[in-house]
Amino acid sequence: MPVPLAPYPTPPVPFTQPANGAQSQLVCSGCRNLLLYPVGATSVCCAVCNVVTAVPPPGTEMAQLVCGGCHTLLMYIRGATSVQCSCCHTINLALEANQVAHVNCGNCRMLLMYQYGARSVKCAVCNFVTSVGASTSSTEHKFNT
Repeated sequence: MPVPLAPYPTPPVPFTQPANGAQSQLVCSGCRNLLLYPVGATSVCCAVCNVVTAVPPPGTEMAQLVCGGCHTLLMYIRGATSVQCSCCHTINLALEANQVAHVNCGNCRMLLMYQYGARSVKCAVCNFVTSVGASTSSTEHKFNT
């Protein structure tokens, strides 16, 4: 089950413009455009699609990932384990930096990132599958698509 991208909206609080004019940003939940808003706002209305997007509470750490289905940039609350794309509805795994590993492709030497614990990783450039894991010998083979 996907993790909500933002908590339920809180009751509106009277807004006062910060003295220093500080702004923050978030992605519109309707059209995926980047929205700028003054710090302290509780929601933002998109000028393009008129969808109102709730602003996460102050201090909430946000993270980003690219959807594996449609390549849309997704923002989510750090710590979530999965994120559902609002465009194509793909459920994406949200991995922290310590949950991923790297290996060079056995064919083209491209640096590949994969989920820690996986047995193999397929290169998106040349479709070569590189075996990874605890063993020191890496068996590699072509993956025909």
